[in-house]
Amino acid sequence: MSSESHHSEIADLPGALSREELRGLVARGEIDTILTVMPDTQGRIVGKRVTGRFFVDEVMDHGVHACAYLLTVDMEMEPLPGFDLSSWESGYQDFRLVPDLGTLRRAAWLEATAIVMCDVVDDQDRSITVAPREILKKQVERAHALGFEPQIGSELELYIFNGSYEAAAAKHWQDLETFGTYIEDYHILQTTKEEPLVREIRNALDASAIPVEFSKGEWGPGQEEINLRYAPAIEMADRHAIYKNAAKEIAHRRGMMVTYMAKWNSKLAGNSCHIHSSLTHREGGKSAFVDDAGKPTAAFRGWLGGQLAHTRELALLYAPTVNSYKRYQAASFAPTRIAWGTDNRTCGLRVVGAGPGLRVENRVPGADCNPYLAFAAAIAAGLDGIENELDPGEETKGDAYVIHGLPEVPKTLAEATDRFAASKLARAAFGDLVVDHYALMARHETAFFDRTVSALERARYFERI
Repeated sequence: MSSESHHSEIADLPGALSREELRGLVARGEIDTILTVMPDTQGRIVGKRVTGRFFVDEVMDHGVHACAYLLTVDMEMEPLPGFDLSSWESGYQDFRLVPDLGTLRRAAWLEATAIVMCDVVDDQDRSITVAPREILKKQVERAHALGFEPQIGSELELYIFNGSYEAAAAKHWQDLETFGTYIEDYHILQTTKEEPLVREIRNALDASAIPVEFSKGEWGPGQEEINLRYAPAIEMADRHAIYKNAAKEIAHRRGMMVTYMAKWNSKLAGNSCHIHSSLTHREGGKSAFVDDAGKPTAAFRGWLGGQLAHTRELALLYAPTVNSYKRYQAASFAPTRIAWGTDNRTCGLRVVGAGPGLRVENRVPGADCNPYLAFAAAIAAGLDGIENELDPGEETKGDAYVIHGLPEVPKTLAEATDRFAASKLARAAFGDLVVDHYALMARHETAFFDRTVSALERARYFERI
């Protein structure tokens, strides 16, 4: 997707900036800092703060260098061995962040700051294959070749806590205090108490060319959902990544904190990231999921059939951490079965909407997913379903949690990694380099937890075993 076509997706939104507008704002001193960033393997935005003048004079056209280890480190920025991209043996060389000027927007929650998402290239200007944004781009290009535009909306849930991240770390992340004290699903009274923070997040996003539809209380104390307006896949992933970072920074400024951890407390609801997906025709922009009479098309059934057939082997891209798999508990509104049903929240795949709004909601991803990888997985599965005419069969009715014989969501990160590494679909869609890179990343994460002794183990075994 070119910068020009991407820019058309946000050009008319408040906070969107053109090259010329940025030059003027920098010249007048209204913008003095540009966050020049890329998504890392965890989906976090990383990069550099570039001064306004240097950005418009140099970086806007030529990019900025960063260490290639950014795509081979774990959550703690620990360099991990075994990757082809970068290593101690290669000297941990640089790659270059090239601004996608179609994503240039104000970072309205920060003073005099703009933000731009970047693509990543090597010293020969070749795209870095394992970069999350590049992985998603390749799947969007596949859809374009078939005449489709993937449309995505991701619903992110988060918990709000009193106190700062630093204070929580000093307590070893124990005895954390949620802002609310009772389940607040759809509550207005409790969410009014949280509204100063949530309103600031909503308004800051809206002013940053990231339109918000609504926020609501969720099924946990202090838990809210803030829904962004759907968009073409790459733009939606950019919005998702920027939103998570902005929400954390806004909360931090207020002496509060939020988490997108999939299951922060075993007794409370987890944080989901329901991914709504559909296709429009690139020519004309009409839904590819319904015909002129409003009836579901073969493309819709194939897309749904692909999700159904491939979700288990692509689960690693929906649930990337050891903690992710603790969210999948029966009667918790997180799915345990890969089944589809019409407006059925017990199924992993829920069909919602009608007419041009018909879409598939994948309820498997947690809020800890990397949106670029999760969206790429959904598109790869859906396109395979269309190309191979995978029929989803009859819908599941009733409580999918208790229906025997339905395929189950993987139980652990290790299981999901093995399924991903062995997936013919993943290797055909993403390539061996990508599959091996992310499987190795996941195996490092599993190994870390396998060798780490936890406080829970000491509490359970220290005296009584």
